[in-house]
Amino acid sequence: MIKVKITDIGISVVVLVLFTACKQKHDKAVERDQKPNILWIVSEDNSPWIGAYCDSLAQTPNLDKLAANGILFTNAYSNAPVCAPSRCTLITGMYANGLGTQHMRSTYSIPDSIRFYPEFLRKAGYYTTNNVKKDYNTIDRPQAWDESSKTATYKSRKKGQPFFHIQNLTISHESRLHFDSIPKTPTERVKLYPYHPDTPEMRKDYAVYYDRMQDLDMQIGEILNELEKEGLADETIVFYYADHGGPIAGTKRFATQQGLQVPLIVRIPEKYRHLTAYESGQRVNRPLSFIDFPPTLMQIANIEIPKQFQGKPFLQPDDHQDLVFGFAGRMDESMNMVRTVTDGKYRYTRNYFPKQPYGTHIQTLWKAPGMRSWHDAFLAGKTNAAQSAFFEARPYEELYDIENDQYQINNLVSDTQFSKVKGQLSQALTQWQLDIGDTGFIPELMLQDADETGHAYSYSQSEDYPITTIMALVEKVNTTPNTHREAFLEALASDNTVIQFWAAQGFLNVNPLSAKETITLKKRMGDARPEIGMVLAEVLFQNDEQDHAIAFLNDMLNDEKLMNRVQALNAISRFSAVPKELKEKLKEIGAQQEGRKRPYDARIANYLLAQF
Repeated sequence: MIKVKITDIGISVVVLVLFTACKQKHDKAVERDQKPNILWIVSEDNSPWIGAYCDSLAQTPNLDKLAANGILFTNAYSNAPVCAPSRCTLITGMYANGLGTQHMRSTYSIPDSIRFYPEFLRKAGYYTTNNVKKDYNTIDRPQAWDESSKTATYKSRKKGQPFFHIQNLTISHESRLHFDSIPKTPTERVKLYPYHPDTPEMRKDYAVYYDRMQDLDMQIGEILNELEKEGLADETIVFYYADHGGPIAGTKRFATQQGLQVPLIVRIPEKYRHLTAYESGQRVNRPLSFIDFPPTLMQIANIEIPKQFQGKPFLQPDDHQDLVFGFAGRMDESMNMVRTVTDGKYRYTRNYFPKQPYGTHIQTLWKAPGMRSWHDAFLAGKTNAAQSAFFEARPYEELYDIENDQYQINNLVSDTQFSKVKGQLSQALTQWQLDIGDTGFIPELMLQDADETGHAYSYSQSEDYPITTIMALVEKVNTTPNTHREAFLEALASDNTVIQFWAAQGFLNVNPLSAKETITLKKRMGDARPEIGMVLAEVLFQNDEQDHAIAFLNDMLNDEKLMNRVQALNAISRFSAVPKELKEKLKEIGAQQEGRKRPYDARIANYLLAQF
């Protein structure tokens, strides 16, 4: 028999305990150093019509389960209410309206120094794949991805290599409402937004979309099951989100709560729980947006956050007040400019072209039966005030208590009880625009010219773009135009094109013109740049100087640049009728076709011909 002293046993136990503790500490350190896999599942065009977001009509068991095991964010937003500008903001980590890429499908270039975020992940050793949509609204950077295609998958990585993979799902795209579908969801159970009229077509659009959300949920279930099958669920952080809100009429394309709010669920495996202070199954009300996604990725991957990124990571609580900014520019053929900010409780909005209704005809939007039925009901006088507002001129400023008025029916901007809230959010919005050098004030024709010789971003960051002066002028244009008519005349003679453009806009808001103003505007229209001349033509037309206006706009309709023709047609669309002198030209433009699609100018021309 071997005799062992008690003291030997004690020493052995102590050594074993110390060894175990050190090993556990070492293992945890190794575990923390291991980069997690990251999977983004991205759906198109959907607001949070999901069971986990308390939608009782939604049939989304897979997303509900993901939320139960993950973190559900109730105040997540896209920065733009349509895909291309929102995806530009995502891929660069910079606001598209600071880059000059805020207009839908404009694809203007950005400086090479601004990199796409997958490049940073790839440099850090990640295998980066995208399946398949990009739509970045700027010139592509294929080198950002190891693979981007319809067959791209994380399974092609090297053994042991961490991956970042995006799976884009299109089953929920608004085009699904353009087919003659028979809904499975009972139309009588649908609860309409209060700004929608109760028409059979509108109810059917809702029901069909609930069906598509159910299809989406099944696809997401298949992706998550495949991750489990590969043995990667415990090694992979999963994000699910939509690229913007929508797609029911009046949501997608509009910088409102329903156009910008998106579902966001993040599931973090136990192995990587140190990356967040939030618990599984927790609902987080912190406001955040796409601008915050790239820095969050960097934090997850333990990469130093690049200076170009304009957001901040969101997986840890933050004591500072979070504000989310949103923007909308030209949407297909309809020119516009809207800026908005929310703190999660209130939403403040500025409409820089308030005479332009939200409900300006957009061909793709009007393909949905619900949208057409809404417009028909309005024309027939069958809509109430909340339902009619979409087709009417808007106030320059809006303020809503979105906690109690999520559909933005009751505008509080003139209510003195909310003056402090309005002031704080208005000041924050202005400061943000100044900080990023908001390019929305630059006419798109100028953006186009800047793109031909360099970058709109470079111009907006230069002394040639006096944004503080411009914003002060724009404020006068939209608040007190009649008291600043002399200032507008003076600004119209400026050597800065952007200042001239907004001075011309000022005269759209005064009526009637004086004799002096009429003479000056006629003379100025003849030697102004096209984007300014067209505004002056619209001013003169509404002041009974049709001959001069029609002649100028006819010249613009013959211009070789698409955006010249689009701006001219937008101006004509605001006339009470199409001048007979322009109808033949509209027919010529309307006959154009690019592949299966009509170009933007042809869409407007055909609509105007059909209306008048």
